[in-house]
Amino acid sequence: MSDAIKHECGISLIRLLKPLEYYQKKYGTSFYGMNKMYLMMEKQHNRGQDGAGFASIKLDMAPGHRYISRVRSCQQQPIQDIFAQINGRINSVLDVQPEIGTDVEKQKMNLPYLGELMLGHVRYGTFGKNSIESVHPFLRQNNWMHRNLIVAGNFNMTNVDELFENLVELGQHPKEKADTVTVMEKIGHFLDDEVAKLYKKIKKEGFSKREASPLIAERLNIGKVLSKSAKNWDGGYAMAGLIGHGDAFVLRDPAGIRPAYYYSDDEVVVVASERPVIQTVFNVPFEQVQELDPGQAIFVKKSGKVQFQQILAPMERKACSFERIYFSRGSDKEIYQERKNLGRLVFPEILKAVEDDLTHTVFSYIPNTAETAFLGMVKQAQNYLNRWKEEQILSLGNNIDKDRLHSILDVRPRIEKVAIKDAKLRTFITQDSSRDDLVTHVYDITYGSVSSKDNLVILDDSIVRGTTLKKSILKMLDRLGPKKIVVVSSAPQIRYPDCYGIDMAKLEDFVAFRAAIALLKDTGQEKLIEETYKKCKTSLDKKNGEAVNQVQAIYEPFTPEEVSTKIAELLSPADLKADVRIIYQSVENLHKACPGNLGDWYFTGNYPTPGGNRVVNRAFVNFFEGNNKRAY
Repeated sequence: MSDAIKHECGISLIRLLKPLEYYQKKYGTSFYGMNKMYLMMEKQHNRGQDGAGFASIKLDMAPGHRYISRVRSCQQQPIQDIFAQINGRINSVLDVQPEIGTDVEKQKMNLPYLGELMLGHVRYGTFGKNSIESVHPFLRQNNWMHRNLIVAGNFNMTNVDELFENLVELGQHPKEKADTVTVMEKIGHFLDDEVAKLYKKIKKEGFSKREASPLIAERLNIGKVLSKSAKNWDGGYAMAGLIGHGDAFVLRDPAGIRPAYYYSDDEVVVVASERPVIQTVFNVPFEQVQELDPGQAIFVKKSGKVQFQQILAPMERKACSFERIYFSRGSDKEIYQERKNLGRLVFPEILKAVEDDLTHTVFSYIPNTAETAFLGMVKQAQNYLNRWKEEQILSLGNNIDKDRLHSILDVRPRIEKVAIKDAKLRTFITQDSSRDDLVTHVYDITYGSVSSKDNLVILDDSIVRGTTLKKSILKMLDRLGPKKIVVVSSAPQIRYPDCYGIDMAKLEDFVAFRAAIALLKDTGQEKLIEETYKKCKTSLDKKNGEAVNQVQAIYEPFTPEEVSTKIAELLSPADLKADVRIIYQSVENLHKACPGNLGDWYFTGNYPTPGGNRVVNRAFVNFFEGNNKRAY
């Protein structure tokens, strides 16, 4: 992606179902679970590089012994940093007590982090600062084992203010408004309440205080706790949690916005944000890794029993399509095919743009995330040429000869590696003019790959702000001397902010929005901008369920093609010699390519939850009033 955007987070949960001695005997190490966790986090590092955290729980530890460990980092390479810290702590114990190196029971007793239940998290910050306090997992501590709560998630809530006020009404005094804190404290409140009720009930049955503890663990209904906690949540989430005595859960939002996959056998239960991570780390086939249903939770009781429960009524499924276009690893079987389909389906528009002249057209892509869609586009170009060759050969009839035949067969798509991602340049010079000059060198080019007679088609997986296109890529490509540059986005026009985990919060950042505003001014329809502002302003006083997306009116006067033409005009530097065309995928074709992930609110404005409509209206108010701040 030319305009990199921060997004989402990644969760990893592992519950070992056998004693640690089992893994020592079978796999040669009692650190089997920790090793797997390291791999799962590393293979999801694409989902978050602002921070990483790891927490573990040791089951059945005697009072007085540490049974919860947590480590977090917001260093430049946070995953490596946390596991370096873990190794350092473990080695410091082994240096003093080398004899426990072969005794698994003593290892569990004395070595930190070595447990049967583990939760890992990688973070991209979309809410709050990138300080260590913002890094998951979050820990809510208590002397009662059952009230210790560890939470980590891939989520963003649209109604943080409402959730904060709910906590205040419950008598709490939250230390901050961040959605992670409000979510954890909400779960913690109802967890405390449920444990207290169970304790009273068990005491009435005649059990002592000490006898009550294991019975609370056995009877605790985490489903009831989550049902009460999540009642007013509005957002996209895959929420993972550990309870001090050994229960674990993962809850997915009712629209299925954020992804969650699981696998279990007689040795392990695993949950992750991406399916191929589980496939690769545990060497299991595609079919054995299942997707958690929207609104559903998976529970692993301390006993090891796996349960599923529908916590929230499922809404219309709106799984995030950006997961398929860009965010998730392309090694997933379905995602790989879907990205190829995105390239295939946009090809007819490319053919129109180059006026069917493939002989003088060079195809390339923005490295490296657009590569799979590029393969699909090239395959479709080959299919098109194969049909053309067939027609040409048949039209020769009996007049066919070897030279003419070879001249037809030799026609094929011209594929070049034109753009090369250079080493990441740090814009340490503060003057804007100097920084812009550095930006122009983010990519390098392959000279001699294009001639002045050629069209140059360059595929990107999305165009968000267009900044890198204007300041770097188009200028760079123009040096090759093509007559026309056709920039193709395998995703539709990004028109609206995301509020469910992707860092796209301001309308004015989107080149599609800037193009629509410019078109309104060009066509004398500026009045619509102020009318929309007034409607958005009024809507902020309404309840979530009453709000509608007023910003869609900004785009209604224009076709997608008109907006694309304006985008090309806005992004073309004044001194550019080549003609520039910009082509976007249609929403209809996006749905054809990714039929299981129909969440398209950033393209269409059709938000899956009421909170989304409030966010987009607030974003327009911020734009109109000149408030350079997030809409949530």
